[in-house]
Amino acid sequence: MTSQHPKKMSSTIVAIATASGLSSISIIRLSGDNALSIAKKISQKNEIKPRYATLSSLYNRDNDLIDQAIVIYFVSPKSFTGEDIIEFQCHGGLVIAQEILETALFYGATLAKAGEFSKRAFLNGKMDLTRAEATAKLIEAKSLDATKILAKQLKGELKDFVDDSREMLLRALAYSEVLIDYAEEDIPDDIINNLLSQLNSLSNKMQNIVEVSHRRKGLIEGFKVSIIGKPNVGKSSLLNSLLSYDRAIVSNIAGTTRDTIEEQIRVGTHIIRLVDTAGIRDARDDIEKIGVERSLESLQESDITIALFDGSREVDDEDSKIIDLLNKLEDKHIIVAINKSDLAQIIDSKMLSKFNPLEISTKKDNRLITDKLLEILNSIGEGEELMLISTRQIEAVTKAKNEIDSSILPLKNEELEFFSYHLQQAIEEISSISKPYNSSEILDKMFGEFCLGK
Repeated sequence: MTSQHPKKMSSTIVAIATASGLSSISIIRLSGDNALSIAKKISQKNEIKPRYATLSSLYNRDNDLIDQAIVIYFVSPKSFTGEDIIEFQCHGGLVIAQEILETALFYGATLAKAGEFSKRAFLNGKMDLTRAEATAKLIEAKSLDATKILAKQLKGELKDFVDDSREMLLRALAYSEVLIDYAEEDIPDDIINNLLSQLNSLSNKMQNIVEVSHRRKGLIEGFKVSIIGKPNVGKSSLLNSLLSYDRAIVSNIAGTTRDTIEEQIRVGTHIIRLVDTAGIRDARDDIEKIGVERSLESLQESDITIALFDGSREVDDEDSKIIDLLNKLEDKHIIVAINKSDLAQIIDSKMLSKFNPLEISTKKDNRLITDKLLEILNSIGEGEELMLISTRQIEAVTKAKNEIDSSILPLKNEELEFFSYHLQQAIEEISSISKPYNSSEILDKMFGEFCLGK
């Protein structure tokens, strides 16, 4: 979305742009028509030179010195929001930034709502929705791979895909409208076949993007890794070992862990959500039954499952139940480990051979587990495919694909009104990712590509 003249907002907003807490610097940001005048009152300066870092004393409403800080002035429209922006870069801490914020509020600024600076940037044509979402997700990214993906979106990779898809669909819609309104002999004979080929190709591309995005969403949100097994196989010991501290209670009493325990850890360049589950078995009381049910839910929700078996015991019915659950998992990454390798091994490992089990001892070393986790996480992060970064984007592409698929049969049957309807729906869905669809665009395509002056 572009605009030559930024849309002026009714108020000047202010917020602390850095996280709260102790730090070397804090940044307070003002945006709006009165940003400069408020900054002059706080700094007691008559002039603030644009795009220069100016060292200035800052004063509160009682004329008391707050701090010496850097003041930077960005003139509309060449700023993040497209409005006048002032940034105060002061010493960090819990008090100084808050005092500057309250002084700005006293002089007429309004406290910014969450995301309001980015919202104004969008409304003023400084960014589209793809870049706005990428900016928000970049702060939450749970892996280095995620930051690379989001950096591409900030540079416009997703916007380019949306624009190219819109262009193709608008062209197809323009052809359809001309086919409806003008003589058939004015249209190339192979137009329907060409449209079918282009629409099928776009549908397949959208399907691939959606599948990749579902598979790799953990790069943005953090992959969920569940530890499962029957009671007393060492699940809690493994959790504590991976966390490097005693988070879960460990005992020889079966059923000690009654609920799922979730913690975040870093593996390589990835942050994962590690879940220790209750031992899966036929529960003996209502509380344990709830814990087992939650374990099964966690198993289905996980991106990676670590299944533990006790090497010092024979495979029993409870182990067999775990194996059955693993065999039913689809499109999931599974790590099977035989624990207690420091004890005499009794388990028949042939029953687990299809999973290529690791032999470990949670009391001694978890390196084999972390190495395997890192291998899986890195493999998921590989690839240059375009990725959608939010549920909103995935739903929009999915709906657009469905509308394209629904347009195929009417096109083959030359039911062009129905064909055009589905294309319009597809355009609206794909356009919602970056900017709203304007129906006048179809007129631009029609008059731009056809000689209609008859």
